[in-house]
Amino acid sequence: MTNPDLSGAYALTGPDDCLRLYADWADSYDSDFAAGMAYRLPAETAAAWMRAAAPTGPVLDVGAGTGLLAAALRGLGHQGPIDAVDLSPEMLDRAAQKTLYRQLTVADVTRPLPLPAVYAGVVSSGTFTHGHVGPEALAPLLDIALPGAVFALSVNAAVWDRKGFASAFEALGPRIAGLDQADVSIYGDEARGRDPDHAADRALIVTFRKT
Repeated sequence: MTNPDLSGAYALTGPDDCLRLYADWADSYDSDFAAGMAYRLPAETAAAWMRAAAPTGPVLDVGAGTGLLAAALRGLGHQGPIDAVDLSPEMLDRAAQKTLYRQLTVADVTRPLPLPAVYAGVVSSGTFTHGHVGPEALAPLLDIALPGAVFALSVNAAVWDRKGFASAFEALGPRIAGLDQADVSIYGDEARGRDPDHAADRALIVTFRKT
């Protein structure tokens, strides 16, 4: 069997493909992919959320994977409760070992979520990308956020236009305010030797509030 890699992740075509790939990748994801590619997007997303004058209260980490974004938030001093949601139970099992989260939920974030509307913050790193999640997840996430909740979501720059993110945010209209975005590198310099095809990939970190 071919070892899971970024090209395989970008080529996913549905939830079943995602489940298979991340079941195989969970044990080596941090040491193989995150370390080998100097994966900086979780830290960039965490910093963007912290800069957005985030309120106190529970935070939901969407597509939490092995907990890299939550670890970055903790490293920046966030002390409030963080919950995780992800499609892959194997990835959440790895996250659970880090004791970063209050609660972990296996769910498809493109559908109405089995979570209460209690979140003062919603964050996501690496989930809105090729072969994963598109703008159809924005409305379900707004539904479980409190008024005033601060969002920081990374979107792979290569899918921004193709998947219609700009029009999707525009369609949210009065449901959101303070929409802003920042262009960042997804990987560090080490990625050039590891995966030159993707080393220069970029993301837009979108921040906004629920009204």
